[in-house]
Amino acid sequence: MKIEIWSDFVCPFCYIGKRHLEQALSQLPFRDEVDIVYRSFELDPHAELNPGKNMHQLLAEKYGMSIERAKAMNDEVAKRAQAVGLTYHFDTMIPTNSFDAHRLTHFAAEHGKMNDMAERLFHAYFTESKHIGDRETLSQLAADIGLSKEAAANMLASDAYAGSARMDEQEGQRLGIRGVPFFVINRKYAVSGAQPVEVFVEALQKAWDEETPLTMVHEPSGNATDTSMCADGRCEIPTKKD
Repeated sequence: MKIEIWSDFVCPFCYIGKRHLEQALSQLPFRDEVDIVYRSFELDPHAELNPGKNMHQLLAEKYGMSIERAKAMNDEVAKRAQAVGLTYHFDTMIPTNSFDAHRLTHFAAEHGKMNDMAERLFHAYFTESKHIGDRETLSQLAADIGLSKEAAANMLASDAYAGSARMDEQEGQRLGIRGVPFFVINRKYAVSGAQPVEVFVEALQKAWDEETPLTMVHEPSGNATDTSMCADGRCEIPTKKD
């Protein structure tokens, strides 16, 4: 089973949705048969690298509300994150442009560490208040998961994987994705938003059942003599025991 996740590393509900998916998978017997791929999506492609404002100020300006109201809204999101074991520090988060972080995730994918990189970026941004638009910071985050810091820095200094990130965004548009997180299962089922765990369980089980429609109710053991079936061009004739 393949799960593609369109998300942004500065999206608070994307990290929460990630945890909900993980909790759902932990309840299912086929969890080790699932391939998870992160797809790039920028909430604000024009976001400044260093806007010079905190999260409360940006939210207040975006929706035309007071700073107090913005703080209250962020507090509610932090409580939702806490419910799934995550710690959000909105007071010290550093708003930035996330495009280089997306490029870094594609770089990590080439080394089999896409999931590790995604988790490290989310944690760095929401919990550790790290500047994930800063290339030196990003290079260190890559090193934290076992990648070469020098190779990551060289990649970030170029335009490598920019095309891969843009292709993800274009594919998301083609699929009609307007917000994140957005989970696509086997290119057939979709879950939009950080839905409750039970929603993910239901969607995953349905997709799995369709992918593997047959359930054996009886299968002869290797030394069984009464197979009553034909295979390999011949038929085994059941023998009656005395």
